Parts: sequence; structure tokens; C-alpha cells
Amino acid sequence: MNRNLYRWNPLLGLALAGAMVLAGCTQPAAAPTASPTSPAAAAPTAQATVATTASTTTTRQATTTGATQTSAATTGQTGAAAPSNISGKIALLLPETKTTRYETADRPYFEQKLKQLCPNCQVLYSNANQDASAQLSQVEAALANGAQVLVLDPVDSAAAATAADKAKAQGVPVIAYDRLILNSSGVNYYISFDNVRVGALQAQSLVDRLNQLGKTNPRIVMINGSPTDNNAKLFKQGAHSVFDPLVQQGKLTIAKEYDTPDWSPDQAQNEMQQALTALGNKVDGVYAANDGTAGGAIAAMTAAGLAPLPPVTGQDAELAAIQRILNGQQYMTVYKAIRPEADAAAQLAFDLLTKTTVPQSVTNGKTTNNGKIDVPSVLLTPVAVTKDNVKSTVVADNFWTVQQICTSDVAAACKAAGLQ
Repeated sequence: MNRNLYRWNPLLGLALAGAMVLAGCTQPAAAPTASPTSPAAAAPTAQATVATTASTTTTRQATTTGATQTSAATTGQTGAAAPSNISGKIALLLPETKTTRYETADRPYFEQKLKQLCPNCQVLYSNANQDASAQLSQVEAALANGAQVLVLDPVDSAAAATAADKAKAQGVPVIAYDRLILNSSGVNYYISFDNVRVGALQAQSLVDRLNQLGKTNPRIVMINGSPTDNNAKLFKQGAHSVFDPLVQQGKLTIAKEYDTPDWSPDQAQNEMQQALTALGNKVDGVYAANDGTAGGAIAAMTAAGLAPLPPVTGQDAELAAIQRILNGQQYMTVYKAIRPEADAAAQLAFDLLTKTTVPQSVTNGKTTNNGKIDVPSVLLTPVAVTKDNVKSTVVADNFWTVQQICTSDVAAACKAAGLQ
């Protein structure tokens, strides 16, 4: 049997576009104790050891090097040690901190997985804090520091083409992580969720809830994400695929719609305040593209004295959003299990570093066109979370623990939801 096929197993039961494989040469390290504001599985206690780096990859070869053969041979063996002769530098470049997931989940999960795969590899980590120019400088610094693979989640999907092109010119492969990098032939893989489906899931959940509430031709406000984020464009596309036919049939009114720079919760609050003023507080539902913008919208409506609050969507299953859902302030969020996404990125980065053949089943032939090329893509499946399935989703996956969720101000709601 092909050795590489041992390396990709289904992750957390999620439906990947194809089967994904674990290539860890050791048993996964036990999750350290989680903080009250971090997902239950937190960062590893030790950073990856800095070692002498391997030579920079100049082409994406399908052939397997001697070091890779050693790695593949030990893959899948319980308790087998990772090859001590493999080392290298992999840059992880994340876009911002306003969305809590990046520092509390994506980064620690990625670093933990890479530590399992390659104890002697170094992660060159940067966060751009929503500054596209700063992110380009971080990419240039990583390349100058000998990065052999870039895992890049762009602040600006279009501007990031310059970064990917620079990497390609130096023979360094690029993985577009969570957000697609547009208009560059320097992108080797794209790992994310089906983001059009995310938007459709949010919109359909809102429509279903409005129907349950008996609303006829409800008026909604749409608070979309950042206009520089390609994912925000896809979420909006998915949402409109649900809303627009209803609008055309006279069954729904999109009273106000906003794009929210930098996904800023404060800006979302301002947008919602403007909408409430223009509409005389007559709003039946709010499509908010993520949990941060949902929080901003809810703050505006609470300040305006709306009671009960209309249903509000969200995304990312942030701790505050799960608590709002249980307390009845937010209707739903979209849970995107970040560990499989981060694990897949670490696995692919390791494969590219070691020039290991990636099984075709990982992408199952799926590609995403970035305006220049069709990028091989790993697309995971999102899940809608309401009060009814918090226990069977984020708690069952240990994304958040009952102890983290059920603080004193949520205790009664937790009890009612069977979270004890």
C-alpha cells in the first residue's frame, strides 16, 4: 500500500473534500489546561525547537527525498519517533486579532501539529493586525529569514498576490490559509471552509427563524464583513443566494446593508445604530457575518432598547457568542472546527517542506480559481449552531468546555440547555 495514504485520516469526523491524513510520528500530545478565554485545546507548552534549516525549496516536486522516505516510513506507527534529521523554517502569517480565533486556536493548533510532525522545525510567526502593508513586510522578513514554506492568511486577498509572487520568485511554496489569495500563480494550496455555504447557512437559519416567529415580509439588516477579505465576499454571495429570491418574491426586505471595514465590532455597532435610526427601530432580523459584528449589532440594539432582540446570526463560535446564544441575545453562529483546518495546513506545510507527494484524495480533485490559476483546495464543512445543539457541537468537540461557557451570568441558561 502507498505509504502516503497512511498519513491522511478524517479529522474530527468533519467532511473534507477528500480524506485527510495525520502524519504525526508520535501520539498527539495531551492538550494543556485551557484558559477561560481560549478554546479547550490550547497551545502546546513548548515551542518548536530551532534547528539548522534545510535548503530552500526551489520547485514543488512530486518525488520523495531520502529524508521524506524516512518520515513516510514511520508515519502511522503508534509511538514512533519523528525523524531527527528533518528540520526547516515554516512561516505562519495570520491577519488580525479582533477575531479571537487566530491567537486562541489557529496559531496554537498549527504549532502543536507541526511540533508533532517535525520537532526540529521552527515556526516563524507574525500577525498583521489588519495592516496589509505590515503583512507584506512580514512576508519579506520571513523570506529573508529563510522561510521554506509560507502559510498565509491574507489581510487583503488581492494585495497578498504581491507576497505570493515574491515567494514564488524565490521558490518558496505558499498555502493560502482560510482566505484565498487572489490573482497570483504562486499559491500552491488553499485550505478553508466552503465559504459560500457558510453565508447560505447563516441566511437560511435567519429565514427559518423569522418563519418560526411568524414574520411576514420581514425587514432585515445585513452587516457584512470586510470588503478587503475575499471570504467576506463569499459569505455575502452565499447569503444573497438565499435572500435575493425572497426579495424578488416580496417575502423579504433587505432594509439596510453594510460592509464592515476590518471586521470591526465597533464599526458594526455604528452601522446598526445608523440602521435603527433610519428605520425607526423597526428591524425583524440581523444578518451579521461573524460573531464580532454580531456583538456590535446586539450592543446597538440593546442601547436602543429593543426587547426582545430580533434574531441575529454570527460565525466562528466565539465564547462570547455561545454565551449570548444560550442567553437568547444571539440566535446562531457558524461553527468551523479550526483544529482540522490548522492540522491540515501544518500537514501540507510539512509535505511541501520535505517534498512529499500529497495524496490526490486530500483535495479529491477540488480546486478554487483565484483569478489566475485553479488552486488545489481542501474545503471543510461548516455547521450551524443554535441553543439546541451547543452541547452536541462545540462542547462535544471540546472546542469550549462547559466550565468555560457556564459562568455565573450564563448558569441558568446552561442548566436549561442541559449543560452541567
